[in-house]
Amino acid sequence: MRVRFEQDNTLRDEIDVVVKASRQNNETRTLMEYIKRANQESSKIVPVKTADRIIIVKIEDIILVDVQKDTLTIETITDQYVLQERLYKFMQKLHGGPFVQVSKHAVINIDYLIALEDSFAGAMTARLEKNLRTNVSRKFLVELERHLGL
Repeated sequence: MRVRFEQDNTLRDEIDVVVKASRQNNETRTLMEYIKRANQESSKIVPVKTADRIIIVKIEDIILVDVQKDTLTIETITDQYVLQERLYKFMQKLHGGPFVQVSKHAVINIDYLIALEDSFAGAMTARLEKNLRTNVSRKFLVELERHLGL
């Protein structure tokens, strides 16, 4: 791998990073994800606003985020928090990292993933710490496998 700097006065205060290779593969995708994460100011906490208070949760403690209708549930290693928030908005607070969306309604922290098990119609079930389970839809399975290095 070669790394080099090229000055481009047309960019002003912007930085343009280009990853060049003969083809896109796991190594190039991993590198691009690393660059994206490095660019984000990643906080180690996320404020969670419930009906009666605001709780500061360590991002690394989040196991599963699941939404049913208009209720978002956050499962951590010690607690469960229920709030009114959209999944995509909450995902923006997580800054990527070990979090992978596995269905339209769920995001998991792959650091707490124990196993993937066959389910019905080609889908899978993710078995997580704290005896938690969630469905992994076929649409999101490829991305999960990529995060796992498969």
